[in-house]
Amino acid sequence: MLYLFPVKGTGKRMPLPSGLNTTQMPQFTLRPAFEIPGISAASGIAYDYGLLYLISDNSQFLYVYDMESRQLDKIPLVENATENIPKSFKPDFESLMILGRNLYAFGSGSTENRNTLRIYNLESKAITAKDLTKTYEALRFSSGISTSEFNIEGTAKFDDDWLFFQRGNGAANQNGIFISQNIAGLNPKFIPLKLPEINGSEFSFTDAIVVDGLIFFLASAENTSSTYEDGDILGSLFGKINRHDFSIEETLIISHQHKFEGLTLYKQTETELSFLLCEDSDSEATHSTIYTLIIPKLPTAAAY
Repeated sequence: MLYLFPVKGTGKRMPLPSGLNTTQMPQFTLRPAFEIPGISAASGIAYDYGLLYLISDNSQFLYVYDMESRQLDKIPLVENATENIPKSFKPDFESLMILGRNLYAFGSGSTENRNTLRIYNLESKAITAKDLTKTYEALRFSSGISTSEFNIEGTAKFDDDWLFFQRGNGAANQNGIFISQNIAGLNPKFIPLKLPEINGSEFSFTDAIVVDGLIFFLASAENTSSTYEDGDILGSLFGKINRHDFSIEETLIISHQHKFEGLTLYKQTETELSFLLCEDSDSEATHSTIYTLIIPKLPTAAAY
């Protein structure tokens, strides 16, 4: 089933750079859902049958939170795993996604020590490590994006292709999507995308997800021109991407205070999509607040 959004919208609706006349985002609900002690700088989130999986950009653990018992477990992704790793040494896991019964945790590729992938099998609990250096080299070569600007913060599987979302939070603001025939970066192409600005700073991708053939994404804005250094948080937006030409369909600011970095589908009904979001507050907090984002949906025969 495909959906177009009803024309409501209580958040601040951002105009598209292309000026396209597209469907309008709906009224939405964003609220804190619960707090998880023991996790800081949450950067990726995935929900599966009552369990919430999270990664942190300064940790070498996969966190598993049982939403019924409220118990948190930690699974080491490397030998002698540690937390609160200094910025120059951290693996920078930024994207978490479930495909089949495997959970994929991608490093951002923004420095040499961040070119790693860990695959966790949800049934056998086995962990496979892969080096993404050649994959990320192929993506950079296809786009001309420099090493200093390269920063993968979202991944998704769409039909037979892999989508890698480039966060354009460097000086060149190079937001876009790499489309590859496989996870190794086979025959990649890069689609540059322009996102809205807030207070002179462009939003940049922080995560993405495919739901029923529709591509949704998160983006945040900071007062910085570096993929390495954090800046003052300016807000986060939620958006939708056209599944045919990968253009931006619509965007909506959902917060001016939070830097949301992870997005997962929690549940859906005939009338609503409910997502769980995690944030990186760029603080010394040793807990993570999980938020619920609810977006109404309408079935339509005039799907784009």
